[in-house]
Amino acid sequence: MASWDSVEIVQRHWVLAGSLVVSGIGLVFLRHWFSGGVCKSKARLDGKTVIITGANVGIGKETAKDLAKRGARVILACRDLEKAGQAAKEIRKESGNGNVVVQKLDLASLQSVRSFANKITETETRLDILINNAGIMRCPKWKTEDGFEMQFGVNHLGHFLLTNLLLDLLKKSAPSRIVTVSSLAHIRGKINFDDINLDNCYDPAVSYEQSKLANVLFTRELAKKLKDTGVTANCLHPGVIMTELVRHMSIWFKILLVPVSFLTFKSVQQGAQTSIYCAVSEELDNVSGLYFSDCAVKAIAPQGRDDDAAKRLWELSEKMVGLESEGQRLHVPES
Repeated sequence: MASWDSVEIVQRHWVLAGSLVVSGIGLVFLRHWFSGGVCKSKARLDGKTVIITGANVGIGKETAKDLAKRGARVILACRDLEKAGQAAKEIRKESGNGNVVVQKLDLASLQSVRSFANKITETETRLDILINNAGIMRCPKWKTEDGFEMQFGVNHLGHFLLTNLLLDLLKKSAPSRIVTVSSLAHIRGKINFDDINLDNCYDPAVSYEQSKLANVLFTRELAKKLKDTGVTANCLHPGVIMTELVRHMSIWFKILLVPVSFLTFKSVQQGAQTSIYCAVSEELDNVSGLYFSDCAVKAIAPQGRDDDAAKRLWELSEKMVGLESEGQRLHVPES
């Protein structure tokens, strides 16, 4: 009887071991599946200049590191100069590229955006790639220096003004690229034209979704306006990543994310791949106005394909940042 018990124990151990192996393989497969695409381009960027907003942390920093390794002059456009300085030092060391510099940019201040753009146009002879990467996610009801709702102000308006002010330099350096980091959250977004700052009913998630939809619509309209200029504009979803973007979420929500993040969240390196792909891939030389995820074109939500909304948002944004009154409007070319 004892021998049969021993056999049964051994069998149970084998079953348990087999289950653990299968589970382990399953976990590895899931991690691989959620890791997304990888930029396979070996393109060099020697002699080219890149600006990346919010490049002191997260996917912006990883993107900067990759482009520096390709030989580019990389400008980290950041609000926190101390953190940006540390990031630049690390990127120089890891990439072997000493041409990595820091410039002050606070996207929550139109004055700061203008000062940054003025400095760039005065000191830089070219701009080949502009990556609108910085962002804020689900923050409380804060306002920018100019009185705009923070998420819309930083994620959309700051980049809208910055891009417009740098367009002449981008055109001069053509072929050049504008890459804007949006999000899958745009599929739940709606542009609240009658209450763009959400003063009547603020919800952090609704605000974030609106700002990410604005990124998509901005890219769509921008691509039309840049037709035949040699400047392309595309946007992307980097994937779900545990970065500093989640710092405004509750501690309990973050705790709940831990087991999920292990399986489904990308690493920062993986999250940067689509930004890198849109910035350097040779197959995108003449591609503009599209939305990417996992280094491939993906469908845009219906509200992100609304040309009337894109035009209306552009005109509203011009007024909000003061471009219209300055006569700096960018017109759609005659067909």
